[in-house]
Amino acid sequence: MVIYGVALLSFCMLIGMFLGELLGKLIGVQANVGGVGIAMLLLIVLANLSQQKFKLAAPTEGGITFWSAMYIPIVVAMAANQNVIAAVSSGWMAIIAGFAAVAASFAMIPLLDRIHSGRKHDS
Repeated sequence: MVIYGVALLSFCMLIGMFLGELLGKLIGVQANVGGVGIAMLLLIVLANLSQQKFKLAAPTEGGITFWSAMYIPIVVAMAANQNVIAAVSSGWMAIIAGFAAVAASFAMIPLLDRIHSGRKHDS
């Protein structure tokens, strides 16, 4: 059932927001520090744990899998949107650094492909 996936997502988000606020206060920042990331990691761990440890019904497992799969791209898209707005308003150096990071990531694709292809041939 999809509702169990929503419940797990909500639980992870609440815990992540709480821990992010707590972490921000501990380091002296008046902001949530990594709450969404903590929630995402907690969701991944709990979703994998539920599949391995518990024998859930297929609809329940499907709901958890659906929401854990939907959450990560949504968070990445929201973070990317905020980062672009901050980069454009910060000046050229931030924009150049962003393009350099993307170019480096694209340059790593052939290397990672060769590593992955090498593992297939070794087996």
